[in-house]
Parts: sequence; structure tokens; C-alpha cells
Amino acid sequence: MANKILLVEDDASTADFIAKGLGEEGFVVDRATNGRDGLFHATDGSYHCIVLDRMLPGMDGMAVLAGMRGAGVETPVIVLSALGAPEDRIKGLTGGADDYLTKPFTFAELLARIRLLIRRGAPSNAPDTLLRCDDLEMDLLARRVRRGGKAIDLQPREFRLLEFLLRHVDQVVTRTMLLEGVWDYHFDPGSNVIDVHLSRLRKKVDEGFTRPLLHTVRGAGYRLGVNP
Repeated sequence: MANKILLVEDDASTADFIAKGLGEEGFVVDRATNGRDGLFHATDGSYHCIVLDRMLPGMDGMAVLAGMRGAGVETPVIVLSALGAPEDRIKGLTGGADDYLTKPFTFAELLARIRLLIRRGAPSNAPDTLLRCDDLEMDLLARRVRRGGKAIDLQPREFRLLEFLLRHVDQVVTRTMLLEGVWDYHFDPGSNVIDVHLSRLRKKVDEGFTRPLLHTVRGAGYRLGVNP
């Protein structure tokens, strides 16, 4: 069955260019030309990836993204934008996007990133569906996280970040490992996107509990585990 892509782009020439290329690659493409229609289509949950322009009429792309994530839609999203400054990319990625591609771009790069996100979101053959560290537990099938029996609500990116850390319990995880393992590509070395996400994750995982599990290892990286 062909992968379905939702393309939310108000510029007709850009949308035609992307839709034509994806169609030739075997994708089924649905199109929306404004933010409100894009959000309406996105919430049916039938898409394998969403390509979302940031500057849209009716509803800004970031507002569409916030609405999707707020409604529990975890479909991978690539934001397209002419705003390419580091702070713009960070805002997009911390706002719930899985990738951020600046205009102008090549179709080959967009295609590669779409395929990467779809592949990453495909069901894994790994037998482990429960990951644990002390009283912290992640159910990969139910997409649920609990600590001490208390449910922890995570954004999709936070979920993947915690999953990566849980697969490396008691190991020091470097920033490079996180960039490659969670984001799949490199940021500008000066980007603080990792610190932002880890700070939010630490609050959700550790706040209110007597034993902290998420630790910063100075000069090395981060570690998930119980201190001896």
C-alpha cells in the first residue's frame, strides 16, 4: 500500500513541484492550501508524513502544528520555511516538528527526509516493547510512560528522547549520540535544542520524585539511571 503524504502549502508552484515529485515516487498526496484545512486533514491520523509550510493563510503553520500535537496526532511533520535562522529552527523543532527544511530546497533532500521519517515511524522488529529504569516504565506499543504508577505525558520528540535514553540505561550518552539517534541529522554546534528538550524531560520524569534518574555528566553528556 502506498504511503500517504499530507502537503500543506499555499504557494501553488511549490505545491505542484512537491506533489508531482512525490507522485512520481509512488506516494499518494493530499493537499491543503491553508492552515485550517491542513489541521482538519491532519487530525484524521491516516498520513505517514506531513509536509507543512510555516507561513500559511488562515492559521500559521506553528499553530497548525500545536493543534495537531494537542489533539494527540503523532504523525511525523517536516516544516518548510524561508525562516532559516537557528532560533527559527529551534522554535519549529521544540514546537513539535520532527524536521525543519529551509527554502529554497532540493526535492531530493525533501524526499530523503520524508523517507527517513517514515522508516523511523514504521513498526520495529525489536522484541522489547517495555523499557524500564528503576520505577520508570515505557510501553512502546501503548505509547505510554509511567513512573511509580503515575502517568507522564510526553510530546512525540520527548518520547523518542526518553526511549533513546532508556535503551542506554546507565550509559553516558553524548550530545552527538542524541543528535544522530533522536534527530537523525546534525544541528549547528551552538544550538541549545538538546538542552531545551532535556530540561523539559527532566521536569516531567524527576519532579516530585525523591530519586532523580536523569543526570548531566559534566563535559561528557547525559545518563539515565539511579545514582549509586
